Amino acid sequence: MAPGPVSSSITAPTEPSARADLWRSLGATQEETQELLEYARSGFDLSRAPDTFPLPDEPFVAAWTRYAEEAERVGVWACLRDRLVQLRFPIEAGISESPAYQAATRRGTWPAPESPGLELARPGELRLLLTETPAGRVPIILAAAREDFVALVRALAHRNEPRQILDSVGATIIGGFNNWDRVASLRRDWESSGAPGEWAARWPEIVREPGLYQDRFIVLGSGPYSGVAAAEVGLGEDEWRRSSIAIRMEHECTHYFTHRALGSMRNRIADELIADAMGIVAATGSFRADWLLLFLGLERYPEFRPGGRLEEYRGNLALGGGSFRILCDAVVRCAYNLEAIDRLRPPWTRSPESVADKAEMILGLAALGLEGLASEAAVDLYQQTGSRR
Repeated sequence: MAPGPVSSSITAPTEPSARADLWRSLGATQEETQELLEYARSGFDLSRAPDTFPLPDEPFVAAWTRYAEEAERVGVWACLRDRLVQLRFPIEAGISESPAYQAATRRGTWPAPESPGLELARPGELRLLLTETPAGRVPIILAAAREDFVALVRALAHRNEPRQILDSVGATIIGGFNNWDRVASLRRDWESSGAPGEWAARWPEIVREPGLYQDRFIVLGSGPYSGVAAAEVGLGEDEWRRSSIAIRMEHECTHYFTHRALGSMRNRIADELIADAMGIVAATGSFRADWLLLFLGLERYPEFRPGGRLEEYRGNLALGGGSFRILCDAVVRCAYNLEAIDRLRPPWTRSPESVADKAEMILGLAALGLEGLASEAAVDLYQQTGSRR
């Protein structure tokens, strides 16, 4: 059994020396401590966190609101094929270098109507959602079939190239997406306004304002979360599928929040612990340490199950065997501390949580950092971070 949280009055381990003490207490050598300190350094800028939530929608949400309304009339697939030019191309090796593709994605020149486009297995089951988050609404494309999720990610995130999408990947946030439909709308508005000058003269000004044409949205799969079978969590297939979608959606929305409110969204375990915690709470109403450990491959701790998601979060540093073992110890502590922290939430915040409640929970966990969340004083530290806001 993993160690549970122990209340204490120590200071949050944000200074390098205090952070190092945490890793040494788990048995890290000097070399491993330095490696883990570098790995666990937070990317969150808490000084930029706003005081009021939700934040206003980002500019691209207006266009996606129109897409959602149109999708209600003509269907999601028909709507998106007319709006996102990448969906008018198939997935083929080298297609991103073709003249037609470059004309479409660099100049907004659409291919001929008869050109082969992206093919989906179950296009009629696509869903387009505008989901509320503490950072404003975010568009989500939900695919019912695994092959459709893979096709959409390849088209929209990887320039229609047949890039490998790992089986463990069930969602992706696509940012900095040049939306040529928005550009075309800007041009129509410009030309109908009777403004002096040519559009070509206006174009350099548009390019300098990415908010006018760049989008951020989520593509979501509907398979079992973390590749975990329904029987492993004690649920029926349909219930687990619904729970998996809820976990995955809240997980990605949490990343969207930290990107917008805290300036960071990284493939590190601290980010993933927060996102998984929010996802599990959204799906079940309360946090479950056993689910988190199962998702990460630590359900038989101290053994680690090869292929568990924790392997994906070693980062560019590629933590060595000794450091990875100690990281596993820290993550197990985090899981049980998260369970204790979750019990602090008053019942009225549990179902459903308001966006402000979600923001406070994310910010509190982000303020702890990985070392704080793994410390014996995690619960007290979390309460202190909340009292300072």
